[in-house]
Amino acid sequence: MYRRTRTQKEPETLNIYPAFTDLMSNAFMILSLFLLLALLQSQELNRKLKSATTITIDERSGNFKFKSGSAELNPQLKKYVRETVIPKIEKTIKEKEGAIDFIQVIGHTDGQANNKTSNLDQKIELIANGKTTINTLNPGSNADLGLMRALAVIQEIQKTKRLKDIKFRAYSAGQLYLSSGNLAPVNRKADETRRRIEIRFIPHGKIQ
Repeated sequence: MYRRTRTQKEPETLNIYPAFTDLMSNAFMILSLFLLLALLQSQELNRKLKSATTITIDERSGNFKFKSGSAELNPQLKKYVRETVIPKIEKTIKEKEGAIDFIQVIGHTDGQANNKTSNLDQKIELIANGKTTINTLNPGSNADLGLMRALAVIQEIQKTKRLKDIKFRAYSAGQLYLSSGNLAPVNRKADETRRRIEIRFIPHGKIQ
């Protein structure tokens, strides 16, 4: 009588290292592809915005003056914003679709001193949220006045329902910069060439 013997093969050791390295390699390739696509898209959006010209509202023509120390828009300036500035903004948004993150509005003043007591710290949020009118503000400096004028222009633009969902940000440069971009010299005289509003289109990823 023969004794049966069972021969059991040793189970092969499971080697997962090659599979793991293949998985990591594929994941890295996919991630690199996504990063490359995002970079190309960002470059394309920035390229589209290079031709987005800054819109400047200045007083040199004599038709769009602010009252001294005031941010109220006179009727001629309101008409100019409605009939000229808003169509330019809409045209740029349409041409640069998807490239614009927000629209920056910067108020520039001349160097005349403001000697009022400012109340911007108490009321500026109400103005920005459209809960009160710009004429309730008192500027204590040209930095205040530039910001007020930028906010006044934004409020007028946003009366157009088509632009209510567009993000605007108001800034002030006070009397610091000439229209050339150079620092302005000390000059306390009235100078209409320095009083202006600049409207700039800011692309995604550009912190301003």
